[in-house]
Amino acid sequence: MGTTGRRPGAYICGIDAAMDVIGGKWKVLILWALNERRCRFGELRRELPGVTEKVLASQLREMEADGLVHREAYDEVPPRVEYSLTPRGVSLNEALEPLGAWGKANVLGGSPTPGQVREDDHVALIAGGP
Repeated sequence: MGTTGRRPGAYICGIDAAMDVIGGKWKVLILWALNERRCRFGELRRELPGVTEKVLASQLREMEADGLVHREAYDEVPPRVEYSLTPRGVSLNEALEPLGAWGKANVLGGSPTPGQVREDDHVALIAGGP
């Protein structure tokens, strides 16, 4: 566990460090999906339409290295691997909840402009589900 090894000592502030850990399109969505329940790789891929196997595997490896995700490999035939959030991942998800609430109030609420997401579009938030 510990801090991310990507830019040690190069952070300007805490937000900069946090954004490095959750950077990318899929990490916050992986956090959201794993907040609901532990998942196998295929289940995660179905939860996140549009993600490729290569990108999902890479993001999960980075999140595991950053201490956010736990990978449990079972000694079975066929092999089974499940992913879940670590306490650190849970705390990051909790920290992202106000951001999800802001998005719901300021992006999903009100009268959307053309191309803007609406609340009834069933877009999953970071925590708390659709």
